Amino acid sequence: MKIIFQAICFTLLPAVSMAEPVVLATKGTVPETLERLRASIEGSGATVFEVIDFGGGARSVGSDIGDVQLVIFGDPRIGAAALSEDPMPALDLPAKILVFRGSDGTRLAYERPGEMLAEWDVSANSQLMQRMDGILESVTLAAK
Repeated sequence: MKIIFQAICFTLLPAVSMAEPVVLATKGTVPETLERLRASIEGSGATVFEVIDFGGGARSVGSDIGDVQLVIFGDPRIGAAALSEDPMPALDLPAKILVFRGSDGTRLAYERPGEMLAEWDVSANSQLMQRMDGILESVTLAAK
């Protein structure tokens, strides 16, 4: 009986996302990559809402984590479509791209939209997810 109960419990647990982020090597420094990324995002018709300087924040309290910047951006037309049936994906939107200096150079990283929004009622294979994935791919490749 105990084994049956455990099996039922594990079946009912939500799946843990094992998705790996997309990580791309870039040329130049974090500030140079950040500027190319901003230009690429704005050139795509999206808006950069905020850039969070994690590295600067850490330095302000006497710690050094290196250059780490999080770019938060989106296109309200796409966001509105994603949220039209269910507002819960707003917990994961807008899109985010991490720009950081690793031990072997500057990198860009992001989660694929279908994986990022997998827990919500948004089909990973929908036209919307394909469009979001295409934008993330194109803006990061242009910033490399």
